[in-house]
Amino acid sequence: MISLNWKIGIEEAQRFEDLKSTPRGLLSPNLDPLTTLGIEARNDAERRHYAELWVKQEYERTEKELKFQREVDAAWKRLMPNMLPVNMGNAAGIAHDSSGRLALFVREADCQRCDARLSAVLADKRPVDIYLVDSEGSDQKLRNWAQQHRIPAEQVRERRITLNHDTDRYMLHGNSIRQLLYSKVKPSNHHFTAKCL
Repeated sequence: MISLNWKIGIEEAQRFEDLKSTPRGLLSPNLDPLTTLGIEARNDAERRHYAELWVKQEYERTEKELKFQREVDAAWKRLMPNMLPVNMGNAAGIAHDSSGRLALFVREADCQRCDARLSAVLADKRPVDIYLVDSEGSDQKLRNWAQQHRIPAEQVRERRITLNHDTDRYMLHGNSIRQLLYSKVKPSNHHFTAKCL
């Protein structure tokens, strides 16, 4: 039941169902209940309420995925110590190569999955190269995106995080706009696809 899974009341679940038949539901048919209710909030207090619920649930989800990912990393080291692990699509979407950098392709435009994956990658505190696929080469768009997503400036200065315009690198891995996370393996700079959404 939606109300139990998303920690909302029965009336809120009914409102979510009603919103599915509005232009919001037609334009964004796959939005989760909290995002839908937050976007279509009737006042600031309601919007704040749904934003806080979303953040709490996203934090819980991310923590679970990261804990599981750490166990998967440990299992790879125990069971396959001489193999390079490559993740071709687990729920966490984080590449197994814990010694290399990650490359994360994101969109500037409203992309909830991109934002969720970014949160998971930043929480994992691993070096990451972030590519904005729809920046159109605009440094200002890249800066604005980084500020909106609170990318730590100190980590950018230290090059633990790099911010990049995508120059068709993304399209080498698929011909539609979807999030892609892959591992860059040291030292050879080979790329392994890790997660496509």
